[in-house]
This record gives sequence, C-alpha cells and structure tokens, in this order.
Amino acid sequence: MSLLIPSAASVIPGAAKVSLSHSIEDYPDGIVLPIDKPYRWTSADVIRKVKFAAIRHFRKKNLKVGHAGTLDPLATGVLLVCIGPACKRAQEFQDHDKEYVAGIRFGATTPSYDLEKEVDRTFPYDHVTEEAVRAVLPSFLGTQEQVAPLFSAKSVDGVRAYEMARRMYRNAQKGLADPDFDATALETLHHSTITISELELLDFSGVLEEREASAEPPEAGASCSSTASSRINVADTSSLGLPEAKIRIACSKGTYIRAFARDLGEALGTGAHLSSLVRTKTGTFRLEDALSLDAALALLAAD
Repeated sequence: MSLLIPSAASVIPGAAKVSLSHSIEDYPDGIVLPIDKPYRWTSADVIRKVKFAAIRHFRKKNLKVGHAGTLDPLATGVLLVCIGPACKRAQEFQDHDKEYVAGIRFGATTPSYDLEKEVDRTFPYDHVTEEAVRAVLPSFLGTQEQVAPLFSAKSVDGVRAYEMARRMYRNAQKGLADPDFDATALETLHHSTITISELELLDFSGVLEEREASAEPPEAGASCSSTASSRINVADTSSLGLPEAKIRIACSKGTYIRAFARDLGEALGTGAHLSSLVRTKTGTFRLEDALSLDAALALLAAD
C-alpha cells in the first residue's frame, strides 16, 4: 500500500510493496516517487524515462511529470519525481533543506568543479591534513553568500549558465573566442544566499592509492539496463594520488556542493574538486527509502 503523509501527495517509499491503479484520478494529490538517481544520468533523463512509463501505465498522454530539485549528472541520491497533481507542489518540495555526502579531492581543480571536466590546474597539497580540514570546516557554518559554479543550472537572461559555460569550454578547447558571450551577465550568479547548518568530516585519506577508473562508482546504486547520458564525461583524477575528504553537509536549498568544494580548497590554500556526491536527504525523504530507477519503472509497468 502507499504511504500517505498529511496534506501531501501519495508517496511511494522504496520498501513499500504497492500496486498502482491505472487511473491517475485515484490519486487526487498526485504521486511522489523518491528515486535514487543513477550515476551519469541527468535529472531530465530520469524524468523522460519515468514520464514514458507513467503515460503508458495511466493511459494519459498529457500527464505531467517533473522533479523537485536538479541533481548533477555525476551525483546520485534522492531525486523527487512528481507525477500528476503532485507537480503543483514541486517548488514546495524543492524549497526543503537537503543533506549530502561529498567526496572532495584537494590539489587540483577542474572547470566544472567536479569530474565532468578534466583537471585544468594543480596545486601543492602536502599541508592539507585531517586536522587542517577539521579546523576550517566551522568557518563554513551559517548563512552566507555563495558564488554559483559557472557550470550550473542557474538562468542568466533566460539561458542556463551551463549552456554558456560549455560553449565557452568547447571554444576554448578549439582555441576560439566567443564574441557573443557576455561575461557581465554572469554577475547575477554571484548573489546566492545559502545556509549550511551542519558539517561533519566522515573520513580523510592523506593519499589515494592509484586505482582503475570506473564508469560507475560504488555509491551509484541504480542498475537500469538502459544507457543514458553516455555523452557525460568522467575525468579520472584518482591516479594523481590526491588527498580526499568525505564530508556530510546539511544545507538550505540552492546550495552548490561543487562551489563548497571550490571554496574549501581555497580556504585550505589549495585547489579542490568533487570526486563524488550523494544526496542523502531532501526534506523528510531519505536515501534509504528511495526507489532504484529500475524499481520505479517496474512499479509503472503497464499490465
């Protein structure tokens, strides 16, 4: 059976054994599926997949399906997928506080602040120790202004920042200037007020052992057989032997964990980038209750 929460849509947790009606009208508040987003899938990839299955299951061509808060392609974890009338509450869900577990490597930066782009600069990192990381973390607690990554989903004059950034990146790779790019427009990205309420250093390794690069890290839980977003690049920085911290972060909506990694590196006098990211909680929705994408599609499989 589905789990009903007060004044909310029907929520299908991962542990529930449910059978969905084929009539969306049986769910007047809509349906919310907490899905563990697969690694190298964009949030839009997941929505397309779920929407196709939901349209077939409910036999309704104009069915609305959306998500409540984008996750980067190289992140996994809780992505709230709203079906039908639940889409009206997507913004409400998106406004909830979030929790993440981030892997951050020190001593190198990438243009995207994660592994989607190759390393562009390296820095000294011998001084980055567990004690140094612990000492600087408290300075990031509280309400603050955060500069969003250029490779972000923020809109600048109606254009996604990542669209402009990727265009610049491609042209730079070709040695071309971009005459249409207005750098001043990006000033709108420099005024995001966020709150970080909790920071916990879960693990610190001084030097990573060289290991074979993998297209899917251990924390990527979904095993959907369909290939999505093969265009998403994954750089291998594991062979650089960089120190790495694993940090739990509880924060407000709009917090960019890639930007936090960048700022943490700067605070430690080095460069840094995300090596992994898992959204473990959004509002009351926790990762342990999320469905794999395969399970969500099975739930919506037409008879």
